[in-house]
Amino acid sequence: MRFVLAVLAAAVLFGTTGTSQELGPDGTTPLAVGAVRLAIGGSALALLAAGAAVLRHRRRPPRPRLSAKPLALMAATAVSLFVYQPLFFLGTSANGVAVSTVIALGSAPVLAGLLEWLLTRRAPGLLWSAATAVSTIGVALLALGGGAGGSADPAGLAGSLGAGAAFAVIAVAQRRLLDAGWHPFTVVGAMGGGSAVIAAAALPFTDLGWMADPRGAAMALWLGLATITAAYALFTWGLGGLRAATAATLTLGEPLTASVLGIVVLGEHLSALSTAGIVVLGAGLVLLASGRPARPALPDSSP
Repeated sequence: MRFVLAVLAAAVLFGTTGTSQELGPDGTTPLAVGAVRLAIGGSALALLAAGAAVLRHRRRPPRPRLSAKPLALMAATAVSLFVYQPLFFLGTSANGVAVSTVIALGSAPVLAGLLEWLLTRRAPGLLWSAATAVSTIGVALLALGGGAGGSADPAGLAGSLGAGAAFAVIAVAQRRLLDAGWHPFTVVGAMGGGSAVIAAAALPFTDLGWMADPRGAAMALWLGLATITAAYALFTWGLGGLRAATAATLTLGEPLTASVLGIVVLGEHLSALSTAGIVVLGAGLVLLASGRPARPALPDSSP
């Protein structure tokens, strides 16, 4: 259960992303916010992983060999985390926080389950299938209901779906690295450090004038340290005791959180159909969380 709770806690932190961006100053762009978020959060993740590695070094556990395959998987997580940022913020700016977050993270469990099934030739399981089916119905109701106007921008919808695909790649790639014996902090540190390098290369091509605003600085720190560093550390640690498909479904707590924050904090209005979708989505999460983890935790001596 502690792995389930860790992923759910990560999902709640993830769910504050869109609202934080909306409460920030004017003049921001999806690329600028995403790049700054990763430069701060990814660097902190890398430092966290480095510190954990120093503490583990005294025990000198056996380490898996760093070959082309794990390097490729680590690179895939870094690139996917970077790509996720502008796609996600494009969706929130076009269709609102509540609906776009639901579409982005609602598509991730299905895509992660199918990708994991394709790579491992092992079906995710009956509980995951039932919980994901219920959750997907909730996501569909939210998407069909849209906002108060009942319509969704096609470009924003494509951005949200692309963000969901990027998150699915992260979950599956990290799960395979954990299966190979890599420590969760090593996995998340590689992703954070790699994405921070990519973000740093993109920063010169973005307008960062909004960072001079105190609200902009506060938004950047929260997005980086809370929704990247803390959230992905919790998510990857929790993933060590769960299958990728299960963890991805649990992250549907993110759109649930985002929907509530969008309504309560931002004053967004959802249709009756979308409200029903939130209720159904919550039921799917409860169903999945009530089951036993599909995979035992990795040993603490993993490198």
